[in-house]
Amino acid sequence: MFAVIQTGGKQYTVAPGDEISVEKIEGEAGDSIVLENVLMLGGDKGVTVGAPLISGASVVAELVENGRGKKIIVFKKRRRKNYRRKAGHRQWFSKLRIAEILVPGAKKAAAPKAEIADTKPAAKKAAPKKAAVKADAKPAAKAAPKKAAAAKKPAAKTAAPKKSTAAKKPAKKTED
Repeated sequence: MFAVIQTGGKQYTVAPGDEISVEKIEGEAGDSIVLENVLMLGGDKGVTVGAPLISGASVVAELVENGRGKKIIVFKKRRRKNYRRKAGHRQWFSKLRIAEILVPGAKKAAAPKAEIADTKPAAKKAAPKKAAVKADAKPAAKAAPKKAAAAKKPAAKTAAPKKSTAAKKPAKKTED
């Protein structure tokens, strides 16, 4: 069995026993992590694809270690301008060992020590429910059309008055 999960803004294909490096997840080595953002499940029974997530599915993983990746050198240069900038960066990561993949309706085998799940998709799911409740309610009054936006037109630009050529020409001197 395999699953496609999303964590840290990236997607990973995992199977039980795999070790993956993901963006840093808070916790200590040995903690159990439950990843609830499952996009797809595959196995003997076929493939199940979520829209966008599979509700009730989760992946249980063990946090092996938190660490920092290899140093990356960032070097900027503008030729002939005496501009050089050098900086280094080491990204934090968490190494996870996938323990099991739970399909919808299955019970968790062991109580995890710490549960961490991305909250962004949960917020997206809650928003349509609120909108549905508002759609069922009768609208109190229609909003007035936006006339204020149309009234705020920028003022028309006027051309500067042309200077007369007589003012520019110096008076001729006459000799007596």
